[in-house]
Amino acid sequence: MPRDIPPLSDVRRLTQKKRDAWWTVLLVDPVATPLVRLTARWTRITPNQITWGALVLGLGAAGCFAMGDWRWLIAGALIYHVSFILDCMDGKVARLTGQGSVFGAWLDYIFDRVRVMACAVALMGGQYHRTGDIWYVWLAVVVVFLDGLRYLNALEIFKTRHTMRKKIKAHVRAARRAQNEQSLAFMEDLLRANPSADMEQDLTGAAADAETGVDEDGDVVEARRETDEPEAQEAETEAPKRQVVDLHQEFRSRFPAYLRLRAFLLRHRIRTHLISGIEFQMAVFIIGPLIDQVIGTTIVAGALLLVFELAIIYKLLLSTRDFGRTLETFEQEAQAQEVQAQEARKDGVPTAV
Repeated sequence: MPRDIPPLSDVRRLTQKKRDAWWTVLLVDPVATPLVRLTARWTRITPNQITWGALVLGLGAAGCFAMGDWRWLIAGALIYHVSFILDCMDGKVARLTGQGSVFGAWLDYIFDRVRVMACAVALMGGQYHRTGDIWYVWLAVVVVFLDGLRYLNALEIFKTRHTMRKKIKAHVRAARRAQNEQSLAFMEDLLRANPSADMEQDLTGAAADAETGVDEDGDVVEARRETDEPEAQEAETEAPKRQVVDLHQEFRSRFPAYLRLRAFLLRHRIRTHLISGIEFQMAVFIIGPLIDQVIGTTIVAGALLLVFELAIIYKLLLSTRDFGRTLETFEQEAQAQEVQAQEARKDGVPTAV
């Protein structure tokens, strides 16, 4: 008995991220999304079973890489790409069928790292056995290190941003009481809700767009799924009149060309982190083996990954400066309100509680 699954256009809307890696948008989603609909409609395969299938194929790709011969390299590259398609399908099936779980997310993350490590050791080991070039041994270490660095850095950056947001909300809560704390929103959430908006608009314009229903709800849902930030949920449900806190103001003021590039990419669902962990993996395990240029491709992809990671770190640095200025502004406002309250009490004017 087939499940009642919506048409393909709705499946795309429900399962595809509004911002994703260009490799996924261009080379994976056109294949994965129709397969997700067929899988959800005609089978009882669970997301965790798909995750296991992706791991098995990934280890199969590693086995091909270990053989060293160029024919096996091509086979390994093709199998790795199929493995990645399955890796993208598990989350889509989970969202479409409501079978997502915390354990499934953990399993997916761990298996991704296992697949990368196995393929890195097998690919570079096979090439070292074939050529005797010591470079391949060092590249195996570099690939595993960069993959770990990318995902550890992403986790720590998220934790830092989350901490800044929590401190701002706690400060406002203490200074302005609960009714005014609810009127706080973050520019990052408003622009995430409307990713195609012109980011050079002023804060009032951005807030108005988000409040009048310019809603990319798939992106907001995806952000909640990946980050589980309560602030992201509040951005949709808070009262109409909100004070907007922009923790990326300095970055945007310094790089106006970036805003135009970002708007263009987001219109095509492509995130501005053009060389992330996904593109790095695809370069090392697909492009390099296919063109039989493993060393050169790995070095170039690794260098580009580091460049983009440094850019993210620099953006975080500027964001921490905006964070400091925001807290200073709140403190100044609180002091000014306290002075006004004291003067009002001296003059015998009743003050609001």
